[in-house]
Amino acid sequence: MSFWDIIWYIIVSFAFIAYLMLLFSIIGDLFRDEKASGWVKAIWVVFLIFVPFLTALVYLIVNGDKMTKRSVRAAQHAKDQQDAYIRQVAGKSPAEHIADAKALLDNGTITEAEFQALKAKALA
Repeated sequence: MSFWDIIWYIIVSFAFIAYLMLLFSIIGDLFRDEKASGWVKAIWVVFLIFVPFLTALVYLIVNGDKMTKRSVRAAQHAKDQQDAYIRQVAGKSPAEHIADAKALLDNGTITEAEFQALKAKALA
């Protein structure tokens, strides 16, 4: 195997992997699209199987901007869910616990001794 055969193999492998990534991206976007009917999705998939390069190019031209918007919306939704989970798991800071205890003390719900105990527990 010569040097140029190896270089050609690397280029072809890169192009094939790039095409597979594009194909999976298109198929993922097809199933993420809520507005398209099942028949439309099935037709796109059939054309992706039988005329793959032309269909991928047409899909990118027709749905490229919508594809980007759906991807950004999905990423933002995942980020919002992750942030909400982190806030839920992390709990409150010691300052927030002390502020809550102070509000209870000011309302007369707890005594000064209970406030001091809650404050000590928050700072521990």
